[in-house]
Amino acid sequence: MWARSMVRVGGSGYGLRVSRGGLLRVGGAACAGQRLQREASSAEAALKKTPLFDFHRQQGGKMVEFAGWSMPVQYKDSHIASHMHTRQHCSIFDVSHMLQTKVHGRDRVKFMESLVVADLAELKDNQGTLSLFTNEKGGIIDDLIVTKTDQGYLYVVSNAGCADKDSAHMKARLAEFKAAGLDVDLEFLDEALIALQGPSMSRVLQEGLKVDLSKLTFMTSTLATVFGIADCRVTRCGYTGEDGVEISVPQSRVVELTEKLLTNSEVKLAGLGSRDSLRLEAGLCLYGNDIDETTTPVEATLVWTIGKRRRQTKDFPGADIIVPQIKAKTARKRVGLVSAGPPVRQHTPILSPDGKVIGEVTSGCPSPCLKKNVAMGYVDAAFAKNGTAIQVEVRKKAVPASVSKMPFVPTNYYSG
Repeated sequence: MWARSMVRVGGSGYGLRVSRGGLLRVGGAACAGQRLQREASSAEAALKKTPLFDFHRQQGGKMVEFAGWSMPVQYKDSHIASHMHTRQHCSIFDVSHMLQTKVHGRDRVKFMESLVVADLAELKDNQGTLSLFTNEKGGIIDDLIVTKTDQGYLYVVSNAGCADKDSAHMKARLAEFKAAGLDVDLEFLDEALIALQGPSMSRVLQEGLKVDLSKLTFMTSTLATVFGIADCRVTRCGYTGEDGVEISVPQSRVVELTEKLLTNSEVKLAGLGSRDSLRLEAGLCLYGNDIDETTTPVEATLVWTIGKRRRQTKDFPGADIIVPQIKAKTARKRVGLVSAGPPVRQHTPILSPDGKVIGEVTSGCPSPCLKKNVAMGYVDAAFAKNGTAIQVEVRKKAVPASVSKMPFVPTNYYSG
């Protein structure tokens, strides 16, 4: 659930790519250093900053532009070291740039179900689900997590890069509901949001919680006092494939909470670089790369996000296009890919064994855990079966690859 604006880390071949407006620039035009510094300073000043911005810089974070925000791509540790630390211990990610929204009112579920594909009515109190905003053409406007709290509101977290689009989308529907006399209101939050991810998360966080984390399972949420900080929302979810939580915390206390967590030797800070490779190993989509308004949930193999009742009622945007695709199939499908040799990147052509272009890579990187290249992309449906031999065109050369089941690395979500 991160928006496009990617960053590439050094020459390692891992992670994200720098957007044109990025603050981290690698190579070239050394003689124009002063001009570039002025441009970078001007670009940095225009970027939005999370409440942890100064803290990131104090901790050696390398700041880059991401979806209009200045965010850390990595810290003093290498990208690979940070990635593996998250898999083996736990890491803190600043995700305060994401849009947090509360939906209030008697008609809050009806309101959100008019925008997303999930069956929110069936959720238990404090249970959440991944869902999708869809348009009337069946395309994906954004992916988001909706939690049905026991506090009389829905808690929604959506992508930073889609924040303006998402808020406008919700406000437009809100006006329609208000005009019809329905009871619903939106509250856009200014809380900070951090993610603590990794196998030792529960042990680390339990020290500062009265809530029993063994009873907080994947995609459930609770209000709690965390290390003495009241009114935090703790949700067991994340974007790494590991056990983890996201903690919504008052801006004025987020540095305090982060510093407290870092006193435990299990915990380190991590940035966008490792975040991207972790989510890719887990087979998780990046909005703007792997899904967008030109892809349907069926093409993206996200049919599981569409509630069974919603498939029958067909009362979500684009249902007349999306629901028939479930049975009829689609001409293309999102798949996982593995290969050896040079890294496979976004926009890399995917070829059939005889060299015909059958698709395109949407995300790719070398896997620190598997020591081979992993990627995802869209291919003609005839080539979508796991194990199918294909090729990828890297540096104008055809490289052998195969279609692979995702996740590439087994996930470790806590189910109790």
